[in-house]
Amino acid sequence: MSLINYLHKKRRVRSVEIEEVSRSLDDQDEAVMLKKPISETGLVFLRYAVLFVFLLILSRVFYLQIVKGSYYSEMAQDNRIRFTSLKAPRGIIFDRSGKRLVQNVSSFDAIVIPADLSRDIKEREEDEKELAEIFNMNDQNVRTIVESQDMEMLEPVLIKENISQEEALVFAEKKVGLEGFYLDQTAIRQYEDGTYFSSIMGYSGKIGKEELDKQKDYLMTDSIGKTGLEYSYEKYLRGQHGRQEVEVDSAGNIKKNFGVKNPVNGSDLYLSIDADLQKKIVDSLSNVLSETDTKTAAAVAIDPQNGEVLALVNLPSYDNNLFAKGISQEDYKSLISDENKPMFNRAVSGEYPPGSTFKPIVAAAALEEKAISSETSVNCSGGIHIGSYSFPDWKTHGVTDVRKAIAESCDVFFYSIGGGWGDIPGLGIDRIKKYANLFGLGKISGIDIPGEAKGLVPDQSWKQERIGEKWYIGDDYHCSIGQGFDTATPLQLANLTAALSNGGVVYQPHIVRKIQNSSGSEEKIEPKIMDKNFISSSNMEVVKQGMRQTIVSGSARSLNDLSVPVAGKTGTAQFGSEGKTHGWFISFAPYDNPQIAMAILVEGGGEGSSTAVPVTKEIYKWYFEERSKK
Repeated sequence: MSLINYLHKKRRVRSVEIEEVSRSLDDQDEAVMLKKPISETGLVFLRYAVLFVFLLILSRVFYLQIVKGSYYSEMAQDNRIRFTSLKAPRGIIFDRSGKRLVQNVSSFDAIVIPADLSRDIKEREEDEKELAEIFNMNDQNVRTIVESQDMEMLEPVLIKENISQEEALVFAEKKVGLEGFYLDQTAIRQYEDGTYFSSIMGYSGKIGKEELDKQKDYLMTDSIGKTGLEYSYEKYLRGQHGRQEVEVDSAGNIKKNFGVKNPVNGSDLYLSIDADLQKKIVDSLSNVLSETDTKTAAAVAIDPQNGEVLALVNLPSYDNNLFAKGISQEDYKSLISDENKPMFNRAVSGEYPPGSTFKPIVAAAALEEKAISSETSVNCSGGIHIGSYSFPDWKTHGVTDVRKAIAESCDVFFYSIGGGWGDIPGLGIDRIKKYANLFGLGKISGIDIPGEAKGLVPDQSWKQERIGEKWYIGDDYHCSIGQGFDTATPLQLANLTAALSNGGVVYQPHIVRKIQNSSGSEEKIEPKIMDKNFISSSNMEVVKQGMRQTIVSGSARSLNDLSVPVAGKTGTAQFGSEGKTHGWFISFAPYDNPQIAMAILVEGGGEGSSTAVPVTKEIYKWYFEERSKK
């Protein structure tokens, strides 16, 4: 083969190879061109998918860290840091001479902190059952208390108060296996001579749900005043809780203490009450009651110079320590079912017809209104007859002026000046009511314990509205001698007596003399005058002379041999439809410079001269003679 032919042949071969290579490349390009749109679509999808997931994660992180960050931070902190309340000791209460009437005694409560409970239901139920066995409780009651709570709550919930030492020891042994249950160190009130002072002191106890709804700053395990001074001075007695910041583990056990804010003790109360006088009145009245068919009585003693209450007695009484310790159902049922109502504060809440103790008001009003003079006299023949109606007296008094009328309790004289008879124009109910109100009857005095009743001094509109009848002269007569519709409390009559003794100054009665806080600073309770100068001193002196004559020659002559001069007024008040009577005696002493004014009531005790007067004599003899010898 020639060289030229060989080169042509070689070139053809080369051309074929080039075409094949070119064709192969074209095929590959075509394949690539066919595959390219699929790869880009997947890539775009993948990119969007990744972006979506990233945005989702980012939004969740934003929600958790920004929106709910503080919430979860607090939850995490609560799992580690706790603020434990340190309860403030309640303020102490003293009598006027500094005698302690109540103290705080250390105690333990069984509590649960819901956030620390086991989240395993079966395990939690086993704990509840074991706890019920330790504290001698019904396991269903324990379960109800526990399961009704918010399981995230860190505030303690009371399971049982004032647990015994034996129960506390058993619990301490088994505490490790009882998640969320603890002993809370607290204090209960121990009242000294509780039955003597319960009507004054009242009692405190664990806060109830309704109270907790109103008192948002209280814990569910706190105590709160329920009645008496414990109730009315709650904001002073309570104090301010402290706080301890601690680190706890998942079971609620304290691992580290970060600091303490000490509690501030409640303020102490210093009372006007004379503890020894209070006891003497209780004992004297109890002795009288033991000799009668009645078992109920009340007494109030007041300092006429400032309205301070020296004693406030109710019989029968109750032991307020029962409530402080958590009263049993049996004891509570016994108290509320007692027909003599030992928990009823007769001295401030009982409303009784005042009987003849009302007469000094009518006498003062008649003198001030010039319906009579100090020399006006009435011839009492034993009663008044108006038409077919008869208004009897308890005896024939003969010629009687205002002093003798008070001393001998002459009804005819007071019928005459109250409703009118013969030449004497009667005061009428409107003027009687006016002066009775000025002396503090028929309205609240504002004494600093709860439950005070205002009594009743009726008038024409009251009778028409309540009974549907018009007012008659007979109503004036009955009202003038403290009968009919009239009612008053022993507190009101004691305060009335104080005003009569001091020349006509009506003070607001009060029991607390001063409040002393934990730093030692004091808030003194100053006397508050409710009314004065509505009776002239000369007219007031006439009334006082009549009350003094009651002792010298009247219905309470048995007091005339006491070492100090006494003035007073007996009262025998009818009630009900069986002819029964309450026995009253109001009095003050010494006559010229009164230190004490007192009202004694023996419910259903017959005549005041046979029941209330002997008690008064025994009290004054001790107060002015025997006490000073000790």
